[in-house]
Amino acid sequence: MKRMNFDLAELQAFVAVAERQSFRAAAEALHLSQPALSRRIDKLEAALGTALLARTTRRVALTATGRDFLAPARLALGSLQDAVLRLAGDKALRRGQVRVACVPTLATQVLPAVLRPFAARFPGVRVQLLDGSASAVLAAVTGGEADFGIDFVGAQAPEVRFAQLGREPYVLVLPRTHAWARRRQVRWAELADERMVAVSRRSGNRVLIDQALAELPARPEVFHEAEHVAGALALVEAGLGLAALPRLGVPARHATLAAVRLVEPVVERVLGLVTPVDRPLPPAAAALHDLLATALPGRWLTPIAPSAAPARTPAR
Repeated sequence: MKRMNFDLAELQAFVAVAERQSFRAAAEALHLSQPALSRRIDKLEAALGTALLARTTRRVALTATGRDFLAPARLALGSLQDAVLRLAGDKALRRGQVRVACVPTLATQVLPAVLRPFAARFPGVRVQLLDGSASAVLAAVTGGEADFGIDFVGAQAPEVRFAQLGREPYVLVLPRTHAWARRRQVRWAELADERMVAVSRRSGNRVLIDQALAELPARPEVFHEAEHVAGALALVEAGLGLAALPRLGVPARHATLAAVRLVEPVVERVLGLVTPVDRPLPPAAAALHDLLATALPGRWLTPIAPSAAPARTPAR
């Protein structure tokens, strides 16, 4: 087998000139002077024993041999670049950091179960959870504080991609001692005479529910408010009223509270992965993003059919 007496820099120089058909443009792209670029091409042609480029004072063209050599040269450079990127990715997965913004219900009820196998697979990766309101999650992603987020707003935001994961219904949360605790479902109209607990009007959950119930002739009356779902649960547990909250916000085996399906209408929020459009995910973040994309639908969220139209979500 004939020994190859040329190096990567000379191969890069040839591909750059061939693609641009200009020594000046190729030299600028490679941050070289034109004489230095010419020397690299000369060395490559000498090593191969044939001319690859036909030069005149006005233009550069590939010879027949140059045209035949261009495709394998591109392939060789591309394969090497892919190998380097894989090595860099493997290193980043051994020692990396992921910042995930998510709504609090997922941070407490879902993500710990998903992060356990992720930590076992990538023990050197540090994960930071930024739990906050729906608008705070969106702001963390667009502002660069988080690599990506899990949210139910952002489908209409041009700065991010919103990849739907699934639907989560709102349920009626009430004490286990309440007369309705053993029912399979409760109609929204039945809540008209009940004392209700709700999250703040600043919450995306409250906005979504208010929008969904705007056409009801009699809407439930709120007597107590909390800033977050956890606070609303505490108020219900204290006997101050009933609450309509996201299903994942209610622990499955809560000692004193029960969750009953709400119907007429069924109100749901669509949760999705929110990623910035202007920057790629680092390797560790991409690995966790892909794990969540496969783990959340089905087990915690109702999958959405591919043909289903994106649901409208509140802007805040």
